[in-house]
Formats: sequence, structure tokens, C-alpha cells
Amino acid sequence: MNRVANFAVVASRRMIFDLPVCDLDWEHALGFINELTCLPAGQTVISFVNAHNMLMMLRDADFRGVLAQNLVLPDGVGLDIASRAAHGAPFPANLNGTDFVPALLTFMDRPKRIGLVGGHRHVIEKAAANFRAHAPWHEFIVISDGFFGEAGSELVAAEIARRKIDVLIVGMGTPLQEKWVADHIKPHHARLVMTVGALFDFVSGTVPRAPALVRATRFEWAYRLLQEPGRLWRRYVIGVPLFLYQVARHQFGRKQRILRAAEPMRLPQFPPPDSLAG
Repeated sequence: MNRVANFAVVASRRMIFDLPVCDLDWEHALGFINELTCLPAGQTVISFVNAHNMLMMLRDADFRGVLAQNLVLPDGVGLDIASRAAHGAPFPANLNGTDFVPALLTFMDRPKRIGLVGGHRHVIEKAAANFRAHAPWHEFIVISDGFFGEAGSELVAAEIARRKIDVLIVGMGTPLQEKWVADHIKPHHARLVMTVGALFDFVSGTVPRAPALVRATRFEWAYRLLQEPGRLWRRYVIGVPLFLYQVARHQFGRKQRILRAAEPMRLPQFPPPDSLAG
């Protein structure tokens, strides 16, 4: 990676709940991550975090530790709310995986070998077919569905290494996917790894996307809630107020830390000069 790109990412991160989240816009994010795929060594793991993921992180120290090692991109209006509270402005772009990953595949003009792991077999096969139609200059390789269990992890990792993958896309749900990658996927498996949640469901057409106008107004979460109320009501009906509470709590705590740091240094107390005479 060149120094300019490296500096851009290091300098363009905002602390959200004490986790650094990248605040590049679409153009710079696509350009930077495209460069990462061309590196001769090393590995970058990308995670997309939304309000639900952040609440998970606050309850799961291991998950927080994994995210702290990854390049974290902001997904959804919840991250914008947290950014406004902590930094006075929303993120420059909503870099959600459902839109960003297909855009990145188009942006990468050099052919890559792209491995897919996760989801049901028929879903991932259909997603791979749609990816091939979307970006036919890449080679998309279905490595495994997401139901191999811990016992099958080493076999899946060995198959990834055997296939000489450039980019690995893992969609097994949060936080399982992030922890699995941290435990089993090393630099020799892929230069770039992206953990993408339900992306394969959307790309395959198994789960419909919200209409374009709904997505543009940032209300796709409400559309999904209407589509799957039984599965998602806790995430939104309970999770949204809880997330807003955590935003307020962390902002208050941040102000208190700043005030404590700004307190004048307490100097040692000496007796007045007259008391030292005689």
C-alpha cells in the first residue's frame, strides 16, 4: 500500500463506542480497498458494522477484540447518529456491505479469484451465478456453505488455501463470521477478506431488497422489519432505544473524561515561608 493511501485510512477513522470506524467516502474507500487486493503480502479483513453489531460488541469482549483488528466500515443510519453525537457530523458515506461489495467487484478491473463461504448451498450457488453475471472478468469459486461446523473448519480453510484465493467473502452472520475468520483465515489464504452477513441472501434474490426510494431515504431497516417481523422485531423495537441509550451514555462518558483530563495539575502544598524560619 502506498503511503498516501495508508495515511488516508489512519487519519480517517472516528471512534464510535471506543472502536475506530473508517470514515472514507465511497470513492476513496473503493480506491483504497482495491489497492489492498494488489498487495504482494499481508492481509486485511473488512467488517461492516451497524447499530446491531455495535450492541453485540458492547456485550462481547472477544468480538470487540476481533473488530479492533479489522478495517471497520460504517453501515446504516445508527452509525451516523453515533457519529453526530461524538464528532458533530455523520459519516461521509453509508458503506453497507450489500451495496459496497458489488460496487467493489465492479471497481476492481484486474481479474481476481474470489472465494465464497457461507449461507445455504442453493443460496451461495445462486449468489455466485449472479456475481459472475455482474463482474464476469473475475472467477467466483464456491468454497463451502456455512454449515460445516467447527469440525469442518480446518477442511474449509485448507480448501481456501488450495484454491489460491485473492479475495474471500464470508457470509455466516455476526459475530460468528468475524470470529471464524480471526481463528482460521491467515494471510496465505487471501489478501483481502470481507465478512458480509446476509449479502448472499440479497445477491441470490432469496431476500428482496427494499425499493430504491426506501434505500435512498435510509429506511431499509423499516422495510426489512415489515418483511420479517417475527425475526427482526427485537433488533429494532428493543435494539433501537438501547442503541440510542448507549450513544448518550458514551457521549456523557467522553465529556467526563475530557473534563477530567483538563483539570489543572495539583501542585504539592508547602508551608508558608514564615513557618520555616527558626
